[in-house]
Amino acid sequence: MRETLRGLVRPPELNTDEARSASRLELFFDLAFVLVVAELAVALREEVTIRGELLFAGMFTLVWWSWVSSTLYANRFDHDDVVYRLLKLTSMAAVIGLAASATEATGERFGVFVGCQLLLRASLLLQYRRAYRHIEHARPIARLYLLGTGVGAALWTVSLFVPRPVGFGLWAAAVLVEALVPLIATRHSTDVPLHVEHLPERFALFVILVLGESVAGIAHGLYDAKWSSSAVPVALLSFVLAAALWWSYFDLAGARAKQLLNEVGGEHSDRTHDVYVFGQLPLTLALATVGAGVELAVVQSGEGEVPVGTRLLLAGGVAVYLFSMALTDGGMSRGARRGWWWPLAAGAVAALDVALELPAVVVVGALAALLVAVLVVGTAERSTGRLDVEPV
Repeated sequence: MRETLRGLVRPPELNTDEARSASRLELFFDLAFVLVVAELAVALREEVTIRGELLFAGMFTLVWWSWVSSTLYANRFDHDDVVYRLLKLTSMAAVIGLAASATEATGERFGVFVGCQLLLRASLLLQYRRAYRHIEHARPIARLYLLGTGVGAALWTVSLFVPRPVGFGLWAAAVLVEALVPLIATRHSTDVPLHVEHLPERFALFVILVLGESVAGIAHGLYDAKWSSSAVPVALLSFVLAAALWWSYFDLAGARAKQLLNEVGGEHSDRTHDVYVFGQLPLTLALATVGAGVELAVVQSGEGEVPVGTRLLLAGGVAVYLFSMALTDGGMSRGARRGWWWPLAAGAVAALDVALELPAVVVVGALAALLVAVLVVGTAERSTGRLDVEPV
């Protein structure tokens, strides 16, 4: 019996296996985040205003950081024993709670949302406590994460007892404190590196997760628009746009970032790792915004005129996505400058739309054509050797 328990409960250890990939538990865990992104997109579609977009961006950041926090621990210490599985499933239950409360997190479900965030941090604290106890040379970095997560949990707790505006500020402060930990860990002398094979795969899976909102949005939009003759062309072009976003990430943006990670290697933490991790936030936020905008564009095109706010969601989302591609590439390669014309071109589409009030089919078509051009140019650079990439 004791031997059986030893097999089920094992101390954590540092992951250094070169061939490591995302586990089945991580894939199962991600399903809960699909729900959260979908619920946040619903809220954005109901309020297509500057306030609505800012609220969407803020809530998405909170949820994204919850996913990143769990991913950074698993990247180093995932060892798949019963205790780890139970803690991971506890985190997943908390994320389901986030999904069920996300659209009302600033209102009547405030306490539920905070409680789920606290449950996530309690699970993470227990995981880092195990790593601290069993992996001696990882104690300095585990201590950093214990401190950051503990302070974050305290700020979330205090937010329950203060006026709402102050509470929202404490949410932001909690994420800021926790996000500083990986930056400090990068400059720490302890040799507890990130796994550079596992990391890009996990972020690529999150990209797939948010791209799914665009695919679902096209289907839901066509259904709600009753397959009207004006909605079908917008839906077709939206699919081309979504496909081009997927293609451009996995063949260009994500593949280029993975190549740069491999060049740095995983023997120690590096600034390149930080740029990669935090560069994923605006990129995935942009993709989620496009997903929310796609469904609105298809539905509204079937009803008549598509408002300028919806069209700007699409153009702005594409512009931020392309800007994130260029910014991350420049930050990781430390000096190289490429791709800055593309976000400017997307911005030009948005500006022309505001000035001329273009039909939705024209805006979506122009954005799809722009992404196809990005693909053509990027593929040509790959084939000539001007752009080094590593398949994700």
